[in-house]
Amino acid sequence: MASAESYNQHYFSPKEMMVEAEKFALSKAQKSSGMTISLAIMAGAFIGLAFLFYITVTTGNANAEWGLNRFVGGLAFSMGLILIVICGGELFTSSVLSSISWANKQISFKKMLTVWGKVYVGNFIGAMFLLLLVTAAGLYQLDHGQWGLNALNIAQHKLHHTTLQAFALGVLCNLLVCLAIWLTFSSANAMTKAVMTIMPVAMFVSSGFEHCVANMFMVPLGIVIQNFAPDSFWQQIGTSASAYSDLNVFHFVTANLIPVTFGNIVGGAVLVGLANWSIYSRPKLISTQISTITQTTPVTSVKDITMNNTITMKDIMDPNPLRISADMPVQTAIDKLLDNHVTVAAVVNMDNRLVGIFSAHDVMVELWCQNYIPTKDQKVVDLMSRDVIAIDVNDKLVDVAEFLCIDKEQLYPTTSMGIATRFTTLSVEERAKSMKVQKPHQLPVLEDGHFIGMVERYHVLQALRSIYGERLSIVEEKQLESA
Repeated sequence: MASAESYNQHYFSPKEMMVEAEKFALSKAQKSSGMTISLAIMAGAFIGLAFLFYITVTTGNANAEWGLNRFVGGLAFSMGLILIVICGGELFTSSVLSSISWANKQISFKKMLTVWGKVYVGNFIGAMFLLLLVTAAGLYQLDHGQWGLNALNIAQHKLHHTTLQAFALGVLCNLLVCLAIWLTFSSANAMTKAVMTIMPVAMFVSSGFEHCVANMFMVPLGIVIQNFAPDSFWQQIGTSASAYSDLNVFHFVTANLIPVTFGNIVGGAVLVGLANWSIYSRPKLISTQISTITQTTPVTSVKDITMNNTITMKDIMDPNPLRISADMPVQTAIDKLLDNHVTVAAVVNMDNRLVGIFSAHDVMVELWCQNYIPTKDQKVVDLMSRDVIAIDVNDKLVDVAEFLCIDKEQLYPTTSMGIATRFTTLSVEERAKSMKVQKPHQLPVLEDGHFIGMVERYHVLQALRSIYGERLSIVEEKQLESA
């Protein structure tokens, strides 16, 4: 219990917060599509609930101080981000921090955009679900319609920004939202995380900054009230639906949602995510002096081959093998191996040049040496093998097959002058079958010094399989058909 309490009370340094941020960013891409969308729907509803709270506490405060009234509303709205942080919802404006994983080359640009798209759609579904419930409950009738009037005025105000204003307000908003998320990386304590989010959120709300997910609920709420509220509602508030005729879907999407969304991306992905990455993570990548592996091992056959000799490594290699970075934490790299069901990963630099190989063997040897107590903050660069045998993309199948199974020095035990170093009565074929060859099971493939793929013994065997003809089961079937 004491150790748990000391851990919960621990506050991480800015560098340690960056490590937590990298874990947070990568976790966005590791969830299944179903989980991502489900958590995004949850988050969309949470933000909608927060806006309901905001409308409620700011309704009927006409005589209150302008700034104080908005500050109270901002405090109420912070409930939404607290729910998301503690309950684990996926919010688009915080999911843009996955730009850190992209910068670390842990995910592709396409994968990052896919994650954003799933979360964005999920948030919208969650907002629409809550909107249906709020409409059915008739909440806009509260306080003799003043609640609904407040919602209409807020929604209409959001559509009166110019495109540049909406974009800039979106940048400012997600700068604060992602800073609030960033502050939660400073502690492992749930209460501390919740408290950390309050003030940045209160500032962005009270200052009128624009949040795309909040607007997915707030503006459609105004549109629904404008189109479906009964005449009795308009009589209570002393105005007509025509006064809010600019509340429509097309105006909402073009004047608010699109520029605000792009602003949110810049504010979160760039000004928070990539800015902190450039301060804390990028220098580590640059300072890690790792020589690249650009030379390939010559592989040539000693036999006169009668089979098809035109198959090259480009034809059989895996063009999308697992790639990791040298500065990646060892535990993250191990998770990558396990998630992809492989035992080896290529370690590449920012230019996609091979710098080493990280394998399960490296991990197990290290653990044995450390009595199975992992070294703290260990990186891939500390364990990876730099003595790597690489082959060229144009190397032929028969040459690589021979390289993997034959040791020419054992097969022909002679010096460079042709003098025998060992005498034997065994034939060449007998020596080949009896020799013990230590060659890697995976060979990185290079093209002009760049890492482009991986060849395993499985790929070589698969390519050689055709020598034996068709599967026996297929041959038997053909024989039965012809009988």
